[in-house]
Amino acid sequence: MHQTQKKIILNINNSILNTAKKTINLESKAISNLNDLLTDDFADAVSLMYNSKGRVVITGIGKSAIIANKIVATLNSTGTPSVFMHAADAIHGDLGLILEDDVVICISKSGNTPEIKVLVPLIKNAKNKMIAITGNLNSFLAQQADYILNAFVEQEACPNNLAPTTSTTAQLVIGDALAVCLLELRGFSSKDFAKYHPGGALGKRLYLRVNDLSSVNKKPQVALKTSVKQVIVEISEKMLGVTAVVENNKIVGIITDGDLRRMLTKSDAFIHLTAKDIMSSNPKRIDENAMAVDAMEVMENNGISQLLVEDNNGDYAGIVHLHDLIKEGII
Repeated sequence: MHQTQKKIILNINNSILNTAKKTINLESKAISNLNDLLTDDFADAVSLMYNSKGRVVITGIGKSAIIANKIVATLNSTGTPSVFMHAADAIHGDLGLILEDDVVICISKSGNTPEIKVLVPLIKNAKNKMIAITGNLNSFLAQQADYILNAFVEQEACPNNLAPTTSTTAQLVIGDALAVCLLELRGFSSKDFAKYHPGGALGKRLYLRVNDLSSVNKKPQVALKTSVKQVIVEISEKMLGVTAVVENNKIVGIITDGDLRRMLTKSDAFIHLTAKDIMSSNPKRIDENAMAVDAMEVMENNGISQLLVEDNNGDYAGIVHLHDLIKEGII
């Protein structure tokens, strides 16, 4: 590539990176400024939503509607029943979505859009409490709302100060703050989170237990006096690369493929050897009711790929393998 072309590309890249950094700095400054805009209205709005017997209905138009959708998703996933209502659709039939005990959140940067001006009086007439997320405290929306959450930003990241960028980020952050406050008030735990997120790797990390994995695996085991030949057969047949050494249903040792390889390097005559001679004593183990993610941590911390499993009585219950965790998306 010609030197001049390289210089042009370098200048373009630098320009792109500078614009990106300017955008990030501008939006981060706006988010930080939200701390100074918080008032008792925010705390009162959270209390209203927490004590409500109904749902939270969130509405907006344009980019604010997209933010409203995201806030609804966050609230639903953290224990606050919520629904989205598009402001334009609301005044054309969807207003019936709002029930008697519902709390309504209206999101609008200007607070003066035509749809909001039509919608707000209808909500007021229905006696529903209304929370405004707006950047204009003098707007029609702010004047009519029961609680005002100030989302003011000095300027958009758009060089023309037109495209909703910084303002929608501020709205989103306020929505996240509402959700986290409600989450803490409800004492929303990781178990609750798992209930609302049963699918995907995230859900599995929160609800999948060791027994869910080990119970579908074969259960290799040998006794202390089992011959090495039979140990090899057991490991090969059960296809987990390992076998437990068990006495009276209790785990007394473990033999892995690695143990067999080390045995072969040390001795040519191994026919007379038994499981007791080559096993590793006091192997790592885990309770069948432990979380699968805990099994992963034990494996990672000890550099192993299989973990013996015990039941509630301390008896040998099976094996969980690293591949099981990978297959389920835990890793």
